[in-house]
Amino acid sequence: MRSLTIKKIVMLVVVVLPFLATLFAIALLWQRAVNWTDIELLIAFNVIAGLGVTIGYHRMLTHRSFQPHPVVKFIFLASGSMAVEGPALEWAATHIKHHAHSDREGDPHSPVEGFWHAHMGWMFKTTDADPNVYCRNLVRDPMVVFISSTFFLWVILSLAIPFAIGGWTGLLWGGLVRIFFTHHITWSVNSVCHTFGKREFETRDRSRNEWVVGLLGFGEGWHNNHHAFPRSAFHGLHWWQFDLSGYVIWTLERIGLVRDVYRVSPAMRTRYASKKIEDETEVTVPVDVKMIPENTLV
Repeated sequence: MRSLTIKKIVMLVVVVLPFLATLFAIALLWQRAVNWTDIELLIAFNVIAGLGVTIGYHRMLTHRSFQPHPVVKFIFLASGSMAVEGPALEWAATHIKHHAHSDREGDPHSPVEGFWHAHMGWMFKTTDADPNVYCRNLVRDPMVVFISSTFFLWVILSLAIPFAIGGWTGLLWGGLVRIFFTHHITWSVNSVCHTFGKREFETRDRSRNEWVVGLLGFGEGWHNNHHAFPRSAFHGLHWWQFDLSGYVIWTLERIGLVRDVYRVSPAMRTRYASKKIEDETEVTVPVDVKMIPENTLV
C-alpha cells in the first residue's frame, strides 16, 4: 500500500512539474527571453526521446518488428528511457496488456472509462502489468533488464546533458518542457487515437488514425493501422501517411544495422480491409504468454 502511494506521488511530480515548467517557459517566450540553443535542445531531445519510445520501446521491444544490431538496441532503449515514461520492461508489459484487452475490461488505458482516464488518469490507478506474465521473453533479456534497472540513470542524463549545454534555460527547454511535450504526444495515442480520427480497418477495438498525432508522434498516430497489423515496422501504410519512425527503420535496414524488418504487403491490407481475415496471425506479443486468454491478442 505504501509503495503504491509513493508511486502515485512520483507520478504526480512527473506530471505536474513539467506542466508548471512549460507555463514558465511560455512566459519567457512571451518576453522573448529565449535563445536558439534552448529551442535546439527542445527539438533535439524531443526527437531523441520520442524515437526512443516509438522505435525502441514500441516497435523494436514490444512488437519485435525488426532485429537490431546490439549497439542500435542499446541506444534506442536508453533513448526511450530518457522520455521518462517508465522502465522498458514496465512499458512493454503495459502495452502488451493494452493489445490483449484493447478497449475491453482489463485495458489499462481505454477511453471506455473516459477520455481523461485514457490520457493520463490511468497512471494513478492500480493497472500494473506484470512483465513475468506479459513479456517473459524480455525478462530473460540481459540488456533489457539492465536498461530497466538503470532507468533513473538515463532520466538524470536526459536532464543533465541539456543543463551542461544550455545552463538553467537548457534544462528548462531541453529537459522539462521536452518531457511535457513528449508525454502528452504519447498519451494522445492512448486517448485521441481511440476517440477521434478515421478507421481504415475494422479492428476489434476503437483505434483510429489521426494525422496530427501521426506527425507529432513520429508515425504513432496511424493507430488503426497499428492495431490491424501490430507487428508492422511501418505504421504509415500509404505514401501520404508520414511515419518518421518507419523512415528511420528503413534507413537503418539499408545500412545493415537492423534486419528482419516486418512489412505488411498490399495483399494483406486488401485481405484485412475486405474483412476476410479470420485468424490472428498478426498477433505479435511473445508466444510464451500463456496466462492471457486466447483470441484476445489483437
